[in-house]
Amino acid sequence: MRHPLVDAAHRLAEGVLAPAAEAHDRDGVTRAAIDAVKASGVLGVNAPAAYGGWDAPAAVGREVAEILAGACCSTFFVQAQHHTPVRLLADGAHAARERRLRPLSDGTALAGVAFSHLRAFPELPVRATPLPGGGLRFDGRVPWYTGWGLNDVFLLGGATDGGEVVFAVAEPRAQPGLTPTQPLRMAALTGTRTVGLTLDGFTVPADAVVIRQPYDEWARADRPKNTNTNPAVLGVTRAALDLLDASGDDGAEETADVLRGRLDAVRRAAYALVDEVPAGECLTDRLVVKTRAYDLMRAATTAAVVAGGGRALGLSAPAQRLAREGLFLLVQGQTADVRGAHLAALRG
Repeated sequence: MRHPLVDAAHRLAEGVLAPAAEAHDRDGVTRAAIDAVKASGVLGVNAPAAYGGWDAPAAVGREVAEILAGACCSTFFVQAQHHTPVRLLADGAHAARERRLRPLSDGTALAGVAFSHLRAFPELPVRATPLPGGGLRFDGRVPWYTGWGLNDVFLLGGATDGGEVVFAVAEPRAQPGLTPTQPLRMAALTGTRTVGLTLDGFTVPADAVVIRQPYDEWARADRPKNTNTNPAVLGVTRAALDLLDASGDDGAEETADVLRGRLDAVRRAAYALVDEVPAGECLTDRLVVKTRAYDLMRAATTAAVVAGGGRALGLSAPAQRLAREGLFLLVQGQTADVRGAHLAALRG
């Protein structure tokens, strides 16, 4: 029997996201789409049941991610930001948890994130300065912030001069000390309403602080995560194979059958490494499987364009959108280790 959230994700994908995917890609993810995401319950997939979430198994979260990414990667990526703040708040400081976690768990509110710049340490793109009373001041530049105008709260990360990482929750709106750029124009996922943020004396009170920890401790847990295969890669691949199946072309359908067998094998291998091997171990194996998943995504999205011919290049055609979304996923969350392994695999 399938988990109720998997059924909810299918309804959301088929009824709302897939029909609007090309419009979201061109014009931006809509508030109506986000309202549908909130109403579906998927925002609470990994949230504690005590706060209104589902506390679902990790396998359910991965399946939901595959379904949403395959339907509309732009909407998927906006909501994907939500789950890290939920996890950190669940384990974080009491005051921030009690103030923010319930609406994020029950789907009332959507969260964004601004912390990928922490991976540049010891550079400090965003410097956090402790204030008297326990609050924080942030100064610097956030290069990427997804979901501007759609998120209700966001998780902001910074590093102190003393080598401590700090996270705090705040409201994502123009305010003293916080200024967004114009929306960034990108080759793919421009519809995610991604901006940069300029922080100039942006302050948060003590009850907004979620976690403080040494940078080395945070990085030790963060670095291995991106060696795992992203479920969104598998979702976009599957969506491209579905296009091949629907093409009415025997060669396209045969190609889909071959690639689908390879996809199922990669999926099993990727998730076995996550479920059965302790985090931080077998990193080389994880990177090998991750690059195999990239190869399959590239093959599947290319095949969808080839099967569609010239029509596949129109902005109303899903094949070209999936191909561009695939390009985005090649570098989303990329670390030096991932980039090196991928380039080595491409060299053969």
